[in-house]
Amino acid sequence: MKINYISIRQSITRLVLPALSVMMLWSCSKTVDEPSAGINTPSSLDEKAGTWKPYVLASSGEFAVAEPREISSDYYKTELTKLKEAVNAVTPQQREQINYWGAGAVYRWNEIGRELAARYNSPPASTPDGKYPVPDAANPLKDPKFPFANPPYTARALAYLSVAQYDALVAAWNYKFKYNRKAPSKNDTSIKTLLPVSDLPSYPSEDAVVAEVSAIILKAMFPGEVAYLDAKLAEHKSSRMWAGMNVESDIIAGSDLGKAVGAKVMARARTDKMGAANNQAQTAGMIANAKKIGVTEPWVSQEFPPRPPMLPTYGFVKTWNFDSATVVALRPEAPPVIGSPAFQKDMNELLAIAKNQTREQARIASFWSDGVGSYTPPGHWHRKGADLCHDNKYSEVRTARTLALLGTTLQDAGICCWDVKYFYYYPRPNQMSSKIKTSVGLPNFPSYTSGHSTFSGAAAELLAHIFPDKKQEVDAMASEASVSRIYGMIHYRFDCEVGLASGHKIGGFAVQRAKTDGAE
Repeated sequence: MKINYISIRQSITRLVLPALSVMMLWSCSKTVDEPSAGINTPSSLDEKAGTWKPYVLASSGEFAVAEPREISSDYYKTELTKLKEAVNAVTPQQREQINYWGAGAVYRWNEIGRELAARYNSPPASTPDGKYPVPDAANPLKDPKFPFANPPYTARALAYLSVAQYDALVAAWNYKFKYNRKAPSKNDTSIKTLLPVSDLPSYPSEDAVVAEVSAIILKAMFPGEVAYLDAKLAEHKSSRMWAGMNVESDIIAGSDLGKAVGAKVMARARTDKMGAANNQAQTAGMIANAKKIGVTEPWVSQEFPPRPPMLPTYGFVKTWNFDSATVVALRPEAPPVIGSPAFQKDMNELLAIAKNQTREQARIASFWSDGVGSYTPPGHWHRKGADLCHDNKYSEVRTARTLALLGTTLQDAGICCWDVKYFYYYPRPNQMSSKIKTSVGLPNFPSYTSGHSTFSGAAAELLAHIFPDKKQEVDAMASEASVSRIYGMIHYRFDCEVGLASGHKIGGFAVQRAKTDGAE
């Protein structure tokens, strides 16, 4: 998709809407305000989803799912009897849980992933001797807790979560329509369900496959939350029987399939180079390179004691929608030479804001701060994507596809942005002038390009393709997210403009995948 970025400087400001009431309340507080979501009633079964292209699986039939028992068998009739007993014994608390999960399996587990990211988005504090301890995955609840769910970490966690859900559901849909076992209440009309029933085959259970695969991914990403996630897993699967939606064999088949898919997705995660993303030994060479290409004053931590740079080698992590050579090819041209007219122009803008920031600028900066205690820009955009899927009554598999496309482009955006940041090692504005005081925290990594802008450009590009009627809205959101970093005085305008343009280019690769994955 060709995009005209010639007037992007003007469009960033022009598209900022003073009051985007449709957007989510967001700040750097440690409280995540999630809206209530009603029961999802999909408008389509997406019968052909078993033919859609997965990300990690070789095909939707890679893992075998045994043929279910005949509905005329004594075994199945016994399952129906047990199901009726479960429905008839439902308590008020169980009814609440049924309604909670009825909003959608993918929707709820994405929400859980975002909430965990917010809970763990807390950078380690320094020790008395001026050191910053690194969180230990082997001791996740020891101070500092593992993980520090910063934007790159959150982007990766949500990408793997969404990809695993999508691949598992593509496989589930293959077997649903292969075996075509109707929902229990359609085989026994005496079963009174507590959720709407469609013509979607019930075996294997889509909820069970999502619950199992989601729990596997999130327990790996947040190992201190195993007990919590196991409880949510059990609750989710049980809720389907309490509601009369699935017999036990539906649940077991979905769980087994989810476990198999989860194991394969985690095999990719263990080899994607994330384990080497915090290689501090590489920074000396990066600084030398930045000086060689003309950055006269490389970025240095402005904290005291100085904090090591965040994930300096995240740019080498494996991407989803293109290869490592494309990461380099997407790298934008160098930022303005420090002290040049182009540099001074954008520095003067920041000095003017520092001297006389308007209330509207302060509001925008705060709204999009996405700082400590939040689920960061990737989580912010996942929430938008999930809400759009829910509002449009997407099926579980189509919701998962949307969030997988979104999650992978957001992680790709983070990888590309971090590659740029540590290639140029460009100083932040407050390093260059003591008159500039940031209002939204002090990110501990180089300035060029803006992460908010890159994440937001990629997300807007993808979501505008999936929801073309929302293009103006998501483009305005991305533009406001971008300019917010200027108003927060942590980025020059060129950081934001180039980051936003780069993000749109990165999102274009996800759009190309969407056009060829069989779902359109």
